[in-house]
Amino acid sequence: MTTSAFQNACTWIDAENAQDPNQEIYQSISYPKELLYSNRMYARLMDFYPEASQEVQIAAKAQHICRWKSSRESYPMDRVGYLKWREDLKKFHAKTTATILEKAGYDATFIARVSFLIEKKLLKKDAETQLLEDVICLVFLEFYLEDFVQKHDAEKLKNIILKTWHKMSENGHQAALKINFSASNLALIKEALSL
Repeated sequence: MTTSAFQNACTWIDAENAQDPNQEIYQSISYPKELLYSNRMYARLMDFYPEASQEVQIAAKAQHICRWKSSRESYPMDRVGYLKWREDLKKFHAKTTATILEKAGYDATFIARVSFLIEKKLLKKDAETQLLEDVICLVFLEFYLEDFVQKHDAEKLKNIILKTWHKMSENGHQAALKINFSASNLALIKEALSL
């Protein structure tokens, strides 16, 4: 597939995410929340594994595409409701991305592969699904862990960190330990992992 198709797909994904009404301030600049997340995912992927396929690159950018359109509050506020919301979100992200990729001129095989990755199928067994999961976890640890630190007690946080760690590959673990954490968050991570 041509470079222009890839560039068009990325531009259209960004255009969708730029419509997010939720804003996040980073380094004194306000961004649409999911556009910022998408940019972080792509930058981390290219830093972590620059030879990633176009399929993984697009899946990384589109991981949370238009997420604000499906609110957590529209599902039961229990564990079952949460899991159903997450499962439906994956399908929604995959379908939204597939529509963009069709418009960009990608074939059915390429689109099916991107959908497979966005839905995180065969984690631990499919190398590209695992690569995407590593990037998701690295972005979470670098940019979003602090939000959880503000909201949860130490035991809950350790549980979140352990669950995140178990989803990652050894390469992901090595990259995570190089993140410039605050002293308190690094101590929390080391305690959770018994390092």
